[in-house]
Amino acid sequence: MGFGSLLLIAFVALLIFGPKKLPDLGKAVGSSLREFKTATKGLADDEDDDVKKIEKKEEVK
Repeated sequence: MGFGSLLLIAFVALLIFGPKKLPDLGKAVGSSLREFKTATKGLADDEDDDVKKIEKKEEVK
């Protein structure tokens, strides 16, 4: 995906949503990505904790 493609996508988004809605749309996308990132980080941390618990149980045996 080159610079020309990104420019074309930005131009089409500007035509569809207009200059007044574009900042709100960007803010919504940013907050959604931030929420997704924290949720997936939480899942990965939970998975790491489960692996550590299993390893400790195996050491005790």
